[in-house]
Amino acid sequence: MKKKGIIFLVEDNPDDEKLTICAIKKNNILNDVIIAHDGVEALNYIFGNQQYKKRDILKNIQLILLDLNLPKINGIEVLKKIKKNTKTKLLPVVILTSSDERNDIDECYNLGANSYIQKIVDFDKFSKAIKLIGSYWLGLNKIPKITK
Repeated sequence: MKKKGIIFLVEDNPDDEKLTICAIKKNNILNDVIIAHDGVEALNYIFGNQQYKKRDILKNIQLILLDLNLPKINGIEVLKKIKKNTKTKLLPVVILTSSDERNDIDECYNLGANSYIQKIVDFDKFSKAIKLIGSYWLGLNKIPKITK
C-alpha cells in the first residue's frame, strides 16, 4: 500500500502492539508507525509536548489507532483532547479496543471517533481487519492538512 503519512498507534499491551505491527507488515502497509504506550505519551506526541517538543506537529498523522484501556490517561480522555483542539479535531481516530460495551461505543462516537472496532483474537481475522482499515483510511480517505 502506498506510503503517505504516519500511523499513530496508541496501545499499552505489548502483545496487542506486536499483533498490530505484524498485521500491518503482513498487509504491506508501508506507513511509518509511531507507538505510544499510555495516554500521556500519546497526547505529548500529538501536541508536541515534553519529549516530543521538537516534533513538527504540522507533519500530518494519517491515522490514529487508539486503545481505550490505557494507563495514566484513558483513551476516551485522549479522544476528547484530540477532538476539542482546533488543530487536531479532524484527524481520523479509529478506536481499536477489546471493549464492546455499548456505553464506550456511544461515548466514542459522540466525542467524534471516526470508527470503532473491537479487537479480534484470531490473527487471520485481525489481519484482514487491519487490511480493510489500511485500504480505507490510508488508501481511499483524504485527510485535512493541519495548519497553524
